[in-house]
Amino acid sequence: MRKLTFRLTVFAAAAMLAGPAVAETFVPGTGVFLEDCSDDFEDPSWSYRLNLPKSSYEQDERQRGPGGYSNNKLWHEGGKRGTPDVVKRVDTPPGGLLGSTGALMMQTRLSGIPGKLSGEQMQDDLLMKFDRRLGRSIPVSWQPSCTVRVYLPSFDQWENRSGPSFGMRADCRGRKPDGDVEPYWPGMFILFRSETSRNIEADYAQITVRANNRGQDARSFKIEQPGWITMGMSFTPDGMVHYYAKEGIEDLTEEDHLMSSYAYSWRCLTFNNFFFNVANWDNGRSWSTPWVIDDPKIFVQPPAGQVVDNLYRNRRRSNVASSSRSRSSNQAQNSSSRNSSRRR
Repeated sequence: MRKLTFRLTVFAAAAMLAGPAVAETFVPGTGVFLEDCSDDFEDPSWSYRLNLPKSSYEQDERQRGPGGYSNNKLWHEGGKRGTPDVVKRVDTPPGGLLGSTGALMMQTRLSGIPGKLSGEQMQDDLLMKFDRRLGRSIPVSWQPSCTVRVYLPSFDQWENRSGPSFGMRADCRGRKPDGDVEPYWPGMFILFRSETSRNIEADYAQITVRANNRGQDARSFKIEQPGWITMGMSFTPDGMVHYYAKEGIEDLTEEDHLMSSYAYSWRCLTFNNFFFNVANWDNGRSWSTPWVIDDPKIFVQPPAGQVVDNLYRNRRRSNVASSSRSRSSNQAQNSSSRNSSRRR
């Protein structure tokens, strides 16, 4: 298994060290798998309905309802930036999870204000709104985490633009140093470095973490070979966010820990939904890189005296995976589901 090449810049590393001491982390994927808050795209009838024109609140303060959504009602257009132009179930690319036949592809071209080209980098969002299944957000006291497999196509299929191309993000609420509570969006971006750009000899990708304690992107973790990578984030009760990634499809381990931070010096309070960005140059011609994801999952670790049913406000949970403190036992306890049958 190849490891991500760790190339955290000296500046970013210094910023991290200047912040609070790192709390005890845990590997994303630990605990109880919330099956109905996750997706595997194995249903051949999975579909997504575009409701154009898309929202562009970030640019012009307009949300154009009702917004796009999937037929399983888990996936929704982001009101802040709008939905990717293409959202569809596809055959799982080569080398995917064992037994996987379906994955999700997203790609965009018109990523700015509908009917108006910006000539700038823009992005669209696709939200996996598990909060609608739960009827609430997940407090960090429940130690939530998320994982996803992401397929990087061959570099000749990428939009020929050096810069951000894909984002794995968490919609959170956090407490600022002044005590105010506001939404914020920690996560990881995949950037492209094109050989057609100055001082770049060969195409490669890199992962950038958002953000360190000073609110700066901490880069970079270099990826020189296309294919599958596994990414994840976990949230501890002290409000710290922990970032993990590795090349390949294997479950994350402690060795895949990239960094931890109080992003922006905020302390995370709740994890609200899991979402993805697709970025491109909004000129009407340039398609984004075609991004494929598989098995986005949500996990929790109930606090002492709590059970998973207590997390649900919409309804009582009737089909939840058993709790596990290790990835191996979690897989074994979920052997009746497609998720465990697809492990390697």
